[in-house]
Parts: sequence; C-alpha cells; structure tokens
Amino acid sequence: MSILVNENSRVIVQGLTGKEGLFHTQKMLDYGTLIVGGVTPGKGGKICLGIPIFNTMEDAVKHTNGNVSIIFVPSAVASDAIMEAISVKMNIIVCITEGIPISDMIRVKYFLKGKTSYLIGPNCPGIVSSEKSKIGIMPNLIFRKKGNIGIVSRSGTLTYEAADQILKMGYGISTAVGIGGDSIIGINIKDVINLFLDDIETECIVLIGEIGGKLEIYAATWFKNLQKINKKPIIGFIAGQTAPKGITMGHAGAIIGKDIETAQSKIEILETCGIHMVKSLYEIGMKVHEILCKKEINILWLYVFIKMI
Repeated sequence: MSILVNENSRVIVQGLTGKEGLFHTQKMLDYGTLIVGGVTPGKGGKICLGIPIFNTMEDAVKHTNGNVSIIFVPSAVASDAIMEAISVKMNIIVCITEGIPISDMIRVKYFLKGKTSYLIGPNCPGIVSSEKSKIGIMPNLIFRKKGNIGIVSRSGTLTYEAADQILKMGYGISTAVGIGGDSIIGINIKDVINLFLDDIETECIVLIGEIGGKLEIYAATWFKNLQKINKKPIIGFIAGQTAPKGITMGHAGAIIGKDIETAQSKIEILETCGIHMVKSLYEIGMKVHEILCKKEINILWLYVFIKMI
C-alpha cells in the first residue's frame, strides 16, 4: 500500500505547457505516473507530450476522469489554480509554485474548509509513492525502490538526502510527502503521520522539520497522547540548528519568531514525546536500521516466549 497516491492516480497537470510544466511532466511520465491531461487556458485542443490539453479543469475532468492535479503556474495566479482544482473535487492537489502571497493562501485555506480535497504545498516538492506514482519534482533515481519507510518533510532537498540514505541501508520508501516550507500550507505533519499509522505497508516514519512555526510540536504532542495500539517508531531531524533568531532561512516559514520555534527547543520537545531524534541529517539511515533491527528482535523474542507458554 501507500498513502494518498498510487499507480491508479489519474493526474492532470495545470500549467503543463510552460517551461517547468513540460520538463517535470516528462520526468513524471518517465517514472510511470499516469498523466491523463493538462490545463492551459487558451491552448485547449492541443496535444503536448502525447497528452491532451484543455482550457479549464472542468473540461479536463469531464474528458479524463482525472482525480489528482499538480500545479506549475506563476505565483500571481497559483491561488486561482488551486481553487479551480478544489472546485472540481480533486482528491489530491499538489502545488509546486513558490512565492504565493500570504493573502492569497488565506483565501485558499478558507475556500478549502469543508471540502474533501487534500492540498499538498505550496512551495513543495510534491509526493511520491515508490514504483507507483510521482506527482512532483523529486529525482526519479532516488525513489526507485518501494519499501516500508514513510517520509514527511518540510524540506525538498533534505527529503531526497534522507531517502538516499535509507536506500543505501537496504530499505525502501513507501511514500514521501513534502508538505512545503511556506507559513501557510495545506496538509500538515500530523495529518501525514496519521495516514502513515493507518498504512499497513509503512513500518517506520521519518520526520524532517525546520526552525520556525509549531507544526512539528503539534504533531509530536498529538503522537504522544495518541491512544492507537499501532503507534509506529518516528525518527526526527530538525534543520536550522545554527540559524539566528529573526532571519528567514530558505523557506518563508523557516523563521524563528519565539524561543519555542528554535531547533534546540523543538528537538527537546520531540524527544520528550517519544520521537527518536538525530542531530545530523547523515544519521537518519543508520537510525532507521537501528530501530527496525530492534523491532525485529523484539518480535522474535515475543514469538519465542509464546512458543514457550
């Protein structure tokens, strides 16, 4: 299994005919993603990369039965593209666009209330379920092996690094979700972790956070108080451990506004909530191996104990 997307996801690319849209659509096709249509106003009726182009999302859905969209449009009109995808009830909406004004995202969040769509992003790398579907800009080569490790991350490049380390340790990725680094986003860390807990394929979760905001803290506190029996091990890393207060670091949301939003504070809080924290990004692969080996040993001892009874 996987979460949110799989080999049956029917993808519509909003902004397919633009430079970024063309480049990444080809990469998604190479990965095996089922792309059924594209949307560019004024270019309806054309064929691009073998994919039919439509003027509106309504036309695209009507003719393709698409249920997932990915957005490659300029920041000035990106919020309109997101709301257009929400209005036609896309199951998953991935917005790659960065630099969307906060006022526009406030409108999007209000419009999203009560709807069934999941919004991933904006300013994110997207989502990939290994060997099934890639809806985003992740490197194809890194996500070449499916497995039992789920990744949720605020950073794109750190997601790739973590996945590469996990593969080098002999494991694979079930699904990797880059939620984006802006101050206002769609799906959050807690939501993704909850989906991983219900996914029978995912046995271990890697959480990559950043300075700024409280998304990691909310998720960890929720996890600590969770009553589910199937709580899975979570390995955490917080980027920006040397960042000065009050300076935006990389992402619009990666700015320390309060002491609790520093890397050290987050690390301490997550550790008290039962998250297995690593201080260096390069320890993630080894920690995954350590945790899963311990889990296998515990299962073996349980089996022996039951046999002895």
